[in-house]
Amino acid sequence: MTTSATSGTGPTENSMRRALKRARDGVALDVTEAAVLLQARGEALTDLAASAARVRDAGLEAAGRPGVITYSKSVFVPLTRLCRDKCHYCTFVTVPGKLRRAGHGMFMSPDEVLDIARKGAALGCKEALITLGDKPEDRWPEAREWLDAHGYDDTIAYVRAISIRILEETGLLPHLNPGVMTWTDFQRLKPVAPSMGMMLETTATRLWSEPGGPHHGSPDKEPAVRLRVLEDAGRSSVPFTSGLLIGIGETYEERAESLFALRKVSRAYHGIQELIIQNFRAKPDTAMRGMPDAELDDLVATVAVARHIMGPSACLQAPPNLVDDEYERLIGAGIDDWGGVSPLTIDHVNPERPWPQIEALTERSRAVGFELRERLCVYPEFVRRGEPWLDPRLRPHVAALADPETGLARPDAEVEGHPWQEPEEAFVPTGRTDLHRTIDTEGRTADRRDDFDEVYGDWEALREAAAPGMAPERIDTDVRQALRTAADDPTRLTDAEALALLHADGPALDALCRVADDVRRSAVGDDVTYIVTRNINFTNVCYTGCRFCAFAQRRTDADAYTLSLDQVADRAQQAWDLGAVEVCMQGGIHPDLPGTAYFDIAKAVKERVPGMHVHAFSPMEVVNGATRTGLSIREWLSAAKEAGLGSIPGTAAEILDDEVRWVLTKGKLPTATWIEVVTTAHELGIRSSSTMMYGHVDQPRHWLGHLRTLAGIQQRTGGFTEFVTLPFIHTNAPVYLAGIARPGPSTRDNRAVTAMARLLLHPWIPNIQTSWVKLGAEGAAEMLRSGANDLGGTLMEETISRMAGSSYGSYKSIRDLVAVAEAAGRPAKPRTTLYGEVSEERQRAAAASDGHLPDLLPVLD
Repeated sequence: MTTSATSGTGPTENSMRRALKRARDGVALDVTEAAVLLQARGEALTDLAASAARVRDAGLEAAGRPGVITYSKSVFVPLTRLCRDKCHYCTFVTVPGKLRRAGHGMFMSPDEVLDIARKGAALGCKEALITLGDKPEDRWPEAREWLDAHGYDDTIAYVRAISIRILEETGLLPHLNPGVMTWTDFQRLKPVAPSMGMMLETTATRLWSEPGGPHHGSPDKEPAVRLRVLEDAGRSSVPFTSGLLIGIGETYEERAESLFALRKVSRAYHGIQELIIQNFRAKPDTAMRGMPDAELDDLVATVAVARHIMGPSACLQAPPNLVDDEYERLIGAGIDDWGGVSPLTIDHVNPERPWPQIEALTERSRAVGFELRERLCVYPEFVRRGEPWLDPRLRPHVAALADPETGLARPDAEVEGHPWQEPEEAFVPTGRTDLHRTIDTEGRTADRRDDFDEVYGDWEALREAAAPGMAPERIDTDVRQALRTAADDPTRLTDAEALALLHADGPALDALCRVADDVRRSAVGDDVTYIVTRNINFTNVCYTGCRFCAFAQRRTDADAYTLSLDQVADRAQQAWDLGAVEVCMQGGIHPDLPGTAYFDIAKAVKERVPGMHVHAFSPMEVVNGATRTGLSIREWLSAAKEAGLGSIPGTAAEILDDEVRWVLTKGKLPTATWIEVVTTAHELGIRSSSTMMYGHVDQPRHWLGHLRTLAGIQQRTGGFTEFVTLPFIHTNAPVYLAGIARPGPSTRDNRAVTAMARLLLHPWIPNIQTSWVKLGAEGAAEMLRSGANDLGGTLMEETISRMAGSSYGSYKSIRDLVAVAEAAGRPAKPRTTLYGEVSEERQRAAAASDGHLPDLLPVLD
């Protein structure tokens, strides 16, 4: 069966009849059946459209808006028409010379943008559709010069800045279409725009890779890149619009595959707010001017098939200005939205196709039984969901325009600017601020947060994603030879040898641990080091959605809390009085905390206790602070250092392999960004620890890659102070409760990871730390015999592992830690954060209070 979208024979009658019946019966379609239905014409198309319309109607009924079709009253802002891509059908993009000859700048100026937005607001528009070319500064020096002259690091920085001005000065809500974005770009833009979008267009790689294809020569049109953008939007909880461009040379199978790819992302993250089916229209003066327009029947069939594949809850749009007078056929095929319609600006992407009048759309929709209602750029489902989909800084802007009951646009809303600002009260003590103590006596209130079923994404999709990573591996390398290499020179271990040793068990594992212990002895001697420190987790409110984390809570959850700055400083003072040399401070990504909150925390500690070392803020917190303040990572870290930051914990690493990472976490930073943060910190003289959390959906090959990555960073920067093994605590972890992760690492895993960390990181990272919090005293002693030389800290309080289900307490006295070292046959020695000598004064203070911690640390209200 030939299924070219432009030519060839169609499907057989039997295959069409069978596919139509399955569609009518509501049976799930596969790619082959979808490709058949895309070719439905005549009576078959009528049948297909009717069943699709029934699916749509069921969804509208369930959503509480039966018989409603929506649109957004918008203005189109072409922020720049420069682009680094060369799509063969595009008339939107131009070159600097043409812009100059027309009297235009490389970018629209803020005054030009705001003039359009104000005029739109006066006409009742509520959306500013900001569209632009991809990364024009990468191709055009003129674009780079304009950005430099106006003080912007890149195009995204200008998009962010102009979005804030639109919000504050006009009241319109920005919907951003800046093309391909990175995970970090989403963090930068999410606080200033309720929604964003980017068309997938097609997953047909050949249309991008082969000369003559419509996307050839356009780096941002690689399907894998665009799918990654959709996933990053979902991970970042950004309401996102996407869709297909049909009729550009794809086959029916390729079009069907594209729809299934969109469905996969939608099911995994529940973040695709709208799917657009856009029909190709040939334009003069383009390479594809001779290509025929996509036929109306083709468009109608694709809309209907998309409705069947995406399901009743999907919002489906077809642009009304890209058809002539056939609105009823699109409604009849299953759309429920007309997209953005402007009473002021043209469609700059399709300038030859004027928008229909809103009154005409109203009448034509009513003629087939539908009421036209205005929505905002962010769909009503996401308006009602609120966090994490809607940033707190945008809540007042959206609330000013949204009907609180329906989430649609409020007809009587006044469109006027409102300040874009951080929440007024960032550090108000709330909730279980005594959790650091009562976690050991009363425990947690519930084993899971209230939004367990929504915040982590689709568990079934995660099971599919996790399966390849958990597949067992066959190891053929000779373990004996690998042991000989390790004993002779660990730096010469090949990946195959290292992997064999990571799988070692029985006598081979015992031999491996002996080799690692010998290397430890030669590298750092027999002293077992520890630090007198206090953990201060200043908030556990977090909406990131890490699936391994039992610490994070919503604001309204029974176990949620946030400390005030005074409470943080009080705890630091108490720790100093007890002999501490360090406070380790980390918290959830609280949506109400401004990016400067971290500076305030560091300053609060240093002002109260000038001699205290501040070891604080994971790479995830660094990125959060940088994106919220609009600073670069380097600028933010420099400011944090000035505020008193001494070093950063290398947490949020989990496994530095995105295959595993995106199963474990929903919205946390990707591997490349973690590496960027720690290397930048090292370049600024800010040391860090390094970590690995293992024993969940990972395998030894992931451990090997992680350790190799850390060794490579250390060889370049020398900034890691230690490596910390973090066994996964499964008991209350969502990914375990959902049946996806295994119940933590085995003792064999712990010994092998500790030993191989010693060998693979030698000689670059000399200190290997084991976790008594996660392993207990006996387990920690065993790791000291397997290559570790450090026991971490006294902690004084610990809530992250305890909320996950660890049963080994929150505090160890110095005597306790000395006993662990003695159990391994070794002496113990105190250290500083950077593994220096501890002053006599600090040692005396610690010794004087040792073992009396419960009496000396009352609950602070």
